[in-house]
Amino acid sequence: MEPTPIEVQNGASVSNAVEPAPAVHNPRTRKLRSAVWKDFTRERRADGNYVAICKHCKKQLTATSRSGTTHLRNHLATCTTTSTRRAGKRRKLVVRRIHHSKSFADGQSGEGHASGDDNDNEGTHFDQELSRRDLVHMIVQHGYRFSMVDDVGFQKFVKNLQPQFRMVSYDTVRADSMEIYEGEKLKLQDVLSKIPCRVSISVDMWESNTQMEYMCLTCHYIDHANDEWKVRKKILNFVPMEAPFTVDQIANLIVEKLHSWGIDRKLGAVVLDNCSGGEIVARELLRILQPRSLLLNGDLFQVRSCAHILNLTIQESWEEASDITDRVRKMITYVKFERFQKFQDISKLLHVDQKHLVVDSPDNLSSIYLMFESACYYHDVLVRLAEQEGHYDVFLAAADWADVKALTEILDVVYHAMEKFPLENPTANLYFNEMCEIHVLLRTWRNSPSPVVAKVAAQMLSKFEGYWDITRPVMAFASILDPRYKMKSLEYFFRLIYADEQFAAKTMIDVIQNTFHNLYNEYKHQSSDSWKNPSVLCYSRNSRSCMGSMYSNGDDSRTFSRITLSDARRGLDQYIQETSSGQSLKSDLEMYLEEAVYRQKEGNQDNFDILGWWKSFAAKYPVLSQMARDILAIPVSIIPLDNEARTLNEYLSTMDPSTVQGLVCAQDWLREDPEVAVSGGQANDGAPHGDELILVPSQNS
Repeated sequence: MEPTPIEVQNGASVSNAVEPAPAVHNPRTRKLRSAVWKDFTRERRADGNYVAICKHCKKQLTATSRSGTTHLRNHLATCTTTSTRRAGKRRKLVVRRIHHSKSFADGQSGEGHASGDDNDNEGTHFDQELSRRDLVHMIVQHGYRFSMVDDVGFQKFVKNLQPQFRMVSYDTVRADSMEIYEGEKLKLQDVLSKIPCRVSISVDMWESNTQMEYMCLTCHYIDHANDEWKVRKKILNFVPMEAPFTVDQIANLIVEKLHSWGIDRKLGAVVLDNCSGGEIVARELLRILQPRSLLLNGDLFQVRSCAHILNLTIQESWEEASDITDRVRKMITYVKFERFQKFQDISKLLHVDQKHLVVDSPDNLSSIYLMFESACYYHDVLVRLAEQEGHYDVFLAAADWADVKALTEILDVVYHAMEKFPLENPTANLYFNEMCEIHVLLRTWRNSPSPVVAKVAAQMLSKFEGYWDITRPVMAFASILDPRYKMKSLEYFFRLIYADEQFAAKTMIDVIQNTFHNLYNEYKHQSSDSWKNPSVLCYSRNSRSCMGSMYSNGDDSRTFSRITLSDARRGLDQYIQETSSGQSLKSDLEMYLEEAVYRQKEGNQDNFDILGWWKSFAAKYPVLSQMARDILAIPVSIIPLDNEARTLNEYLSTMDPSTVQGLVCAQDWLREDPEVAVSGGQANDGAPHGDELILVPSQNS
């Protein structure tokens, strides 16, 4: 793993003005012998420090005598492969000036013809295969139709852009797309076979417009490539399920696919929120898989996402408030469609700013909240309107308004908690505090003087605790592994939740702590022999061979292999533990819990980079860091898609299942490919935009 390039930051307090180094002889100055300086200029800033300026992109990097040249080589690898080298290939294109019979000002493009000599630039040529590959990558990555290559407008555009390009056919694009899928699949298989951590999976059932059902299998893991820890989410399979199918068939298919990817014995946890018969599927998976290969013999195997827990809690409890919900809906509908002008006049009279008056959609909890919230916002206006329309029974009484406001408070907490859930690759530690806060509030609301609110809260509490019990251990472990909290959040919230049952609170805390220690001992036992593996801890009895593998001879300098100095340090820590058994040494878990919690000096606590922290302290806490890498990747903080979102668009629905799987998976894998994630000279942020969402039902065909 290569060190990250060191960039010189531009700041107001540090001058970045660069001046040529004075031609003063310094006997200690060494000649710049490395070949890397062919691509860099070494100059001195006004503050006396030296910088290396890339001749290609003009980026400034440190160039002190102690910084070496490795970071310069790393920069060149990125700069020359993703921009300079590819730009060089592009420069081989023969640029021609196009003359049109009609100008764009006339509103017509007209047929064009190319002028210029093919030999304007000696040695240049057009690369048909490179352009064909880029075209297919574009179609796959953005979810475009294969048939776009038959569109007359697209063909004319390409012809005027590069007359030498021979347009490919629909069948060729499809075949090339499947080749991309197979190639990217091999890359991902290689990555998954080499990662030293566990992977967790989520399973979702999808449906096409033709009622064909698909199973989407997604894996979640911590990637440590380039010496950086990052959460990765990869779609592994998108396979058709012929109805009718049983939960046993689903479980067997999941195991079959996991085995084909070689990760069936690396499994951490599974999320089955959007899978038919999830509870039964989980039990069947546990039966098929060997429990001894799972964490705590499978006790942490099935988890639910926080968003799914809250959705189920509301859905299965709101029936207690169906009467008051119907009355609010009836009132809003009447005002919006029968008395809206009068409603607006009163709003202006009372100086109430205009806001949408929302009527909810059936079974849409977010819209129920928005309807209740808009009703409370316009409370004074609606009360005044009721006074003027007193003979109508659609308006709420004073007692009803009290219930509506209390129920809105409940919905507001849940709604805004779910709004905080991120869309892209969250870690498992993020929302333990929020879920505990909701638990506290539910126990408070069940004692409400309003019978309706008390019933709703009591039902929600019962449902919440039932679902939360499955996921709480994993999220509690993730909170313990958050250096900002460790055991503090657990102790605080459990004593608050069980304020009237302190013995129960202590029991719950002890159970979580003891289970965490058992999991730690399990990892410690598994890693007891791992120090002998140089790829993990870089220590062996023959240390010379290990250190020799860290470097390889280059043309003019040493280059890193996959083993880093951090690995060597971990090996030293492990060696000290192995050879000091007679001494009274504390485990890294004991040291971690005894040390003070980490406090950020400045900035938003929500922006804390927990993976960066564990990467930095992996040498100090070798066993705990392995636990963190597995636990934090469990997808308990993801947002599950609703039924409508899990419907293929019309374009994909008409394709055969093998092509659907190839396109869905390849598009997902290409999002993080640096070769195709460049637009306008800037890297894509990886987030899907517009037509990139190949699975979204609103996608045009």
